[in-house]
Amino acid sequence: MTIEKSGARLLVDTLEANGVERVFLVPGESYLAVIDALSESPIVTVTARQESGAAFMAEATGKLTGRPGIAMVTRAPGATNAFAGLHVAEHDSTPMILFVGQIERSFRERGAFQEMDFRKVFGSVAKWVAEVDSPDRVVEMVNRAFAVATNGRPGPVVLVLPEDMLVETAPAPAEIRPAPIVETHPGAAQMWDLQKRLWAAKKPLAILGGSRWSEKAVRQFARFAEKFDLPVACSFRRQMLFDHADPHYVGDIGFGINPALDARIREADLILMVGGRFQEVPSQSYALLDVPFPKQSLVHVHASAEELGRVYRPDLAIHASAAAFAAAAEGLEPPPAGVAWADWRAAGRADWETWTGTIAPNPGAVQLATVWEHMRAVLPDDAIFTNGAGNYAIWLHRFWRFRKFGTQAAPCSGSMGYGLPGGIGAKLVHPDRPVIVCAGDGDFQMTSQEFATACQFGVAVVVIVFDNGIWGTIRMHQEREFPARVHATKLVNPDFAAIAKAHGAYGATVTTSEGFGPAFDAALASGGPALIHVHLDPEAITPRTTLAKIRAAAQTQG
Repeated sequence: MTIEKSGARLLVDTLEANGVERVFLVPGESYLAVIDALSESPIVTVTARQESGAAFMAEATGKLTGRPGIAMVTRAPGATNAFAGLHVAEHDSTPMILFVGQIERSFRERGAFQEMDFRKVFGSVAKWVAEVDSPDRVVEMVNRAFAVATNGRPGPVVLVLPEDMLVETAPAPAEIRPAPIVETHPGAAQMWDLQKRLWAAKKPLAILGGSRWSEKAVRQFARFAEKFDLPVACSFRRQMLFDHADPHYVGDIGFGINPALDARIREADLILMVGGRFQEVPSQSYALLDVPFPKQSLVHVHASAEELGRVYRPDLAIHASAAAFAAAAEGLEPPPAGVAWADWRAAGRADWETWTGTIAPNPGAVQLATVWEHMRAVLPDDAIFTNGAGNYAIWLHRFWRFRKFGTQAAPCSGSMGYGLPGGIGAKLVHPDRPVIVCAGDGDFQMTSQEFATACQFGVAVVVIVFDNGIWGTIRMHQEREFPARVHATKLVNPDFAAIAKAHGAYGATVTTSEGFGPAFDAALASGGPALIHVHLDPEAITPRTTLAKIRAAAQTQG
């Protein structure tokens, strides 16, 4: 007997078959049929306050699970609000699917209410944009969306859902099987070539980045690094890929890079780049490696063939996912006579320990050293940190010790407003772990309405708002050179703790170093959403090294 189901029901069935546990959405009249179908599904529906928040939550879910995070929005206004989350997913190589409600099919090309050509709008940021014209193609196209979003270099997919299509019916398949995850494995000849290059090296260095990693893969790469006594650095906002307590870890490559690590990369004779693309920020404006022919011997490992040679011409290109490569690398053997770079690795580690060991004092009554020392003392190794953009994030990335995979969700795209919704997504994935949201004052206000989402769903994130009253990254220390900019970059902020209390959550204000520890401990103990408003001197957060300064330094160094 053939069972007929609506397009909306078929969509939800396919989400269930692919293991989706929750979707993030802002309700819209164009896809009410899907919302109705979700009400009869075990999939949890998380209602955000604004579409960018829903998209950030979905992106963080994809980042931490390796499976597409799911967001749903309505037509043009909702879809364009979600664009920020799509950009993060594209830039950060995160699997994500955005479902967009659309006008009725018969209304096309008439300039209907909130009509938009989504293929044109999202074509530059999504891996695939398509409109599902018929309910009998829903299962096919949703499964394809999972495959496209996940495989190769992961990224966002947009599926457009005409309102009338969702209520039409079609025969339901007897079985819906999930989309496959394809691991691209390195060839034996490539791994043998890599082993020979390592045997010949004097100053090798590995750089880990990108996606397609897993907890198992991280452990396998760590064993490979130990066997070869290999120094390992992590790319921008990918610090969770290597245990900072491991003596082979030598630092991260992003804004505010350790000058000693910068010099070490330039001095290396072999760079093993695994998983990442080495974009503008980690490459220090494409200055660490020459484009297109690096001076260092380059071995580049990536899951997408299109990324190999796109910017840097590698001496050895290995088309493989990070997880498959890590499994193969664990089987390589070091030189019979032992490695020749033990002192090189040890010096790199010593440089990192010096760089991060002492937190320098900052202006003002609240010392950021106290903030990070207290969190180091009380938080477990599996605590998750999220953040958006801003100078405050440099303190997190320099002074927190990332120990485990899956403990970091931060936008490599530099998108403001990510921290709070990203933290909500992270806490829903790992409800048993502490999730700490670090946010600047301007950064937090981009998506502060999502604190209401956290309260509605009982998502116990701890938000730390670092308030220095300025758009720090833009203004920095420009008062003397550009006094006219001060007005445009000044922030007059509300009482953030009072806002948290108005939501029925824990809120605290910190104006002294001594006040942070008790406030943080109480926030953790509250068992619900909490916010700590940390008042800082405008000069407290050291400006990050701007890209313009990086370029100037690169030109000076030749």
